[in-house]
Amino acid sequence: MDEETRIRNRITELRLAKGISEYKMSIDLGHSKSYIQSISSGRAMPSFSEFLYICEYFGITPRDFFDYDLVHPDLIQKAVNGLKELNQNDILLILGHIERLQQS
Repeated sequence: MDEETRIRNRITELRLAKGISEYKMSIDLGHSKSYIQSISSGRAMPSFSEFLYICEYFGITPRDFFDYDLVHPDLIQKAVNGLKELNQNDILLILGHIERLQQS
C-alpha cells in the first residue's frame, strides 16, 4: 500500500472513530462539502498546511497520525497532556496502574 493510500485510510479511520461524516468534517475545516470525500476517494490530497489542520481537528500530533498502530491517538494525546500536569508521585502511581492492567 502506498503512502497516499495510507494517509487517506488514516483520515477515514480517525473520522469514523469520532463518528463524523465527510460532509461535517469538510465544513468544519472550512471547505466545500465534498472536500474530505475527494481525499477519501483519491481524487485529492491535503496540502501540508491542511494536513496540520486535520491533525489539529482530531486533536493529535502529526507523529500520532503516522503511527498507524494507534487506534485512539486522540485519547492517548489527552492522557499525555494530563500526565504533564501531574507531579512525579502521581505519575508513578498511574504507571503502576498501567502495568497492572497490562498484566491482566
